[in-house]
Amino acid sequence: MARRLATIRSVALWIAVPLAAALTLSAPAQAQRGASCHGGQSFEQFLAGLKRAAAAEGVSQRALAVAAPYLVYDQGIVNRDRGQRVFGQLFTEFARRMAADYRMQQGQARIKTYAAAFTRAERDYGVPPAVIAAFWGLESDFGANMGNLPTLRSLVSLAYDCRRSQMFQGETIAALKIIDRGDLSPPEMIGSWAGELGQTQFLPTHYFNYAVDYDGDGRRDMLRSAPDVIGSTANYIATGLKWRRGEPWLQEVRVAATVPWDQADLTIKHPRSQWADWGVRFADGRPLPHDELPASLLLPMGRNGPAFLAYANFGAYTEWNNSLIYATTAGYLATRIAGAAPMRMPSQPVPQLPFNELRELQQLLVRAGYNVGKIDGVMGQQSRSAVKAMQIKYGLPADSWPTAELLARMRGTAPSADATAAPAPRAATKRTAPARPSP
Repeated sequence: MARRLATIRSVALWIAVPLAAALTLSAPAQAQRGASCHGGQSFEQFLAGLKRAAAAEGVSQRALAVAAPYLVYDQGIVNRDRGQRVFGQLFTEFARRMAADYRMQQGQARIKTYAAAFTRAERDYGVPPAVIAAFWGLESDFGANMGNLPTLRSLVSLAYDCRRSQMFQGETIAALKIIDRGDLSPPEMIGSWAGELGQTQFLPTHYFNYAVDYDGDGRRDMLRSAPDVIGSTANYIATGLKWRRGEPWLQEVRVAATVPWDQADLTIKHPRSQWADWGVRFADGRPLPHDELPASLLLPMGRNGPAFLAYANFGAYTEWNNSLIYATTAGYLATRIAGAAPMRMPSQPVPQLPFNELRELQQLLVRAGYNVGKIDGVMGQQSRSAVKAMQIKYGLPADSWPTAELLARMRGTAPSADATAAPAPRAATKRTAPARPSP
């Protein structure tokens, strides 16, 4: 299943910064720059081939005809995609803004207003109302901010560009199938610049595969029908993201200083009884159940920041969006909507390395032989694992949080031959849920 990419989310940690001149339709000569991966084809030639591929997958000529006026190239969309820049934030800052009280209250109000649909969705799919409502609020503020660009134009422009051409060719064909099925017409397909649709911002493949008609009108309308949004989102979470009925997803905890910090990692799971023996308690001080339910200890800001137990269902959040900060915020907002207290804030500010120093640290980690993924100043899972490995090497608390002390150690120490050859240590226990790639 194609994964949703954090870099194209409409509401997430990533913020697009396009040039103002990029917002207009381009001349055909500009589109030619995207043809290198298509054998020198013009956009018109490429589009003809894409239409043939869609027809081969069952898209009718009627759907192709009604969509034709919207299948035009827009260089501004491509410029937005290429011009994205990322700005890291501390988890507490991001969560304070995105999981604000008003979203919690609106989520609780939606659960009451659409109680029948939420009850049906939980019965059908096992996904709690708070989980659905949290994604609904984060993705579009419950339908208030779905985007205002023609979806087909965005998709076909990104399909012609060479960065993720194959992915967006598939998404364009899925959008045509949605039209063919009668769920939406081309003029109704308005959304984000990245081609996502509806109040929980589905890529067209997810819309086609998981949208359901929960209001009984014969259409799957995730733009205007709240019941369809609720049922479709529950279906995607349960079926596409493998939600486990009746199990928790995230719980805030207190962590004693006796916890082995190198075990705090989403790739490592232990029974709650083990975490309890290591001094982990619920945030209000109550002891953890002494049971065998597996959980990971998640420290989004290291040992001095908030702490959570992340269960197998948290994998649905990291599959929904591969930004750890977004995923943790979404899970936390769901707990707040479900009635949890606000998280405990750090007693002291948690220092964060500036963007340029995070990039430098990543470069030093690569030089020492570790795989950090993309060197972009963003601490994804691969970068965090490499940080932990170096913390262990230098005898520092191995909580995966990049610090000025670690950077100073790496600046002043040339990596040995052994360090250069050694990969990051393997996790003690692999998570059962599929892990998304880090940004």
